[in-house]
Amino acid sequence: MLAVAVLAAGKGTRMKSALPKVLQPLAGATLVERVLASARNLTPERRLLIVGHQAERVEAQLSSNGGLEFVLQQPQNGTGHAVQQLLAPLQGFQGELLVLNGDVPLLRAETIDALVSTHRSSKADVTLLTARLDDPTGYGRVFADAKGRVSGIIEHRDCSDEQRANNLTNAGIYCFNWEKLAEVLPKLSTDNDQGELYLTDTVQLLDVAMQMEVSDPDEVNGINNRRQLAQCEGVLQQRLRDHWMDEGVTFVDPASCTLSEDCSFGCDVVIEPQTHLRGACRIGDNCRLGPGSLLDNAELGCDVSVVHSVVRDALVGSDVAIGPFAHIRPATIVGDSCKIGNFVEIKKSVLAAGTKVNHLSYIGDAELGANVNVGAGTITANFDGKNKHLTVIGEGSKTGANSVLVAPVVIGKNVTIGAGSTITKAVPDGSLAIGRAKQLTKEGWDRNAK
Repeated sequence: MLAVAVLAAGKGTRMKSALPKVLQPLAGATLVERVLASARNLTPERRLLIVGHQAERVEAQLSSNGGLEFVLQQPQNGTGHAVQQLLAPLQGFQGELLVLNGDVPLLRAETIDALVSTHRSSKADVTLLTARLDDPTGYGRVFADAKGRVSGIIEHRDCSDEQRANNLTNAGIYCFNWEKLAEVLPKLSTDNDQGELYLTDTVQLLDVAMQMEVSDPDEVNGINNRRQLAQCEGVLQQRLRDHWMDEGVTFVDPASCTLSEDCSFGCDVVIEPQTHLRGACRIGDNCRLGPGSLLDNAELGCDVSVVHSVVRDALVGSDVAIGPFAHIRPATIVGDSCKIGNFVEIKKSVLAAGTKVNHLSYIGDAELGANVNVGAGTITANFDGKNKHLTVIGEGSKTGANSVLVAPVVIGKNVTIGAGSTITKAVPDGSLAIGRAKQLTKEGWDRNAK
């Protein structure tokens, strides 16, 4: 049996944030959510989150994470004290305890799987994850023989010059035999500079300690401040870009683009500079995104271009051109072969195949049939000051420049609306509708006359 405990009680003072450190966002998910996800493949019997600072807020954020048990650490007096809080909830538990840190979000699932597997095969009391760092200053040094058996861990400040030459460091990730750990946890002492109970000290108290070195030291990067948060974001983004470039996506300037782990791409997609994808984007074959575009929970068919535009929570068909400077807002469906042009905003609307909205228009709460041509400056006036109303435009219809359609209103099929018209009543199929004031011209007008 396996239990996973995540240490998530700290305040994170150096983040200088009202948000608990473990709830800081990283590439679309919180730090602690990433840590929990990294152990998902293990299917543990118990998952425990040790909370403290703003515990209620952390619990509320993770309330939908099924089967998660919350254990309160109050006050927070070190990592050993945190794990001591598990003595009651894990009383009688037989198996391994995997201890993860809520602020170490880059661990790969494969690494954690290997740590647990190594621990089980070695039959050790504890197996700790280690990393070789180019600059190990400030980190505890791990001393082990060629077979990985640990003889000791010495904090940097206590190391001799010779010992500091060892760059094998403790990553703070452990797999314990729980029953053996439970025996030594009450023996921890606060006899140290910080006056805290350290989980590291249990390694000296257990009979057999082993270590497993991580292949990529970036995986154990911890986050204590916003600079480290940005560094981890950079590592994660590079992983994502490398993965998708290996899958056939072209990034013209990779470093200027960011992705979400929930994105997926078809074949021969090109991503131009300064383009960002958030949430669960689904991008079809031969799409070209950017430059300077943002897509958030957007689904695009094949052969779509999005130039200097924003697409959020929208469904876009194939062979569609969007932008430049268009805004496709949530609950919008754009059909195949549509064109959404310069400075166009579309909100909660359905556009059937072949419809064009080329210039300077707002389409909100509307249903447009196939092959509608929306003239420059057309507006669906959907809000009466209290409620939103629907505009329907039938297939093959055309609105003239600077038309205003005051909802609720139904425009039939193959209708032509004269430029500058304000339409407030239904227009039947095959009609010409003109709704504008009669032009008045006064010749010889002197604008300066009093």
